[in-house]
Amino acid sequence: MDIGRLVREGVALCREGNWNQGIEKLSAAANAKSSGEVSSLMYSYLGYGLAKFKNKRREGLALCEHAVKVEFYQPENQLNLARTLLLNGNRKRAIEAVDRGLKIDGDHEELLEFKREMGSRRLPVFGFLHRDNFLNVFFGRLRHSISSKPQK
Repeated sequence: MDIGRLVREGVALCREGNWNQGIEKLSAAANAKSSGEVSSLMYSYLGYGLAKFKNKRREGLALCEHAVKVEFYQPENQLNLARTLLLNGNRKRAIEAVDRGLKIDGDHEELLEFKREMGSRRLPVFGFLHRDNFLNVFFGRLRHSISSKPQK
């Protein structure tokens, strides 16, 4: 069994959107005992796939974090970490991962698209108060309702 081939095929399947088949191949590669080095993309795609499609979010996040530790300079690792962090409800760290990925490759289409999908929040109305403070919430909603009304 050629583990490198399994990894390449699994990553390719995931990139194409065939996550179930991709996860199977990547899981088989991860479970095979090998003395050779394996691409960090295996851990990254396997982690995101497990988190999103198998609902194993904690295990998926650990795999994505491992992939980033192995190859922090791989923008796809940062993307899959960001996706998994967002699934786990950690938007702040997801944005940080996207920003790290864009520092590596500022033209990475998937990272740019993911950043657009996530959107960005405005600064709190009162910067000296926490974002969740009642005054920031109230005046933030007021600011939003005023700015989103159609102009005559």
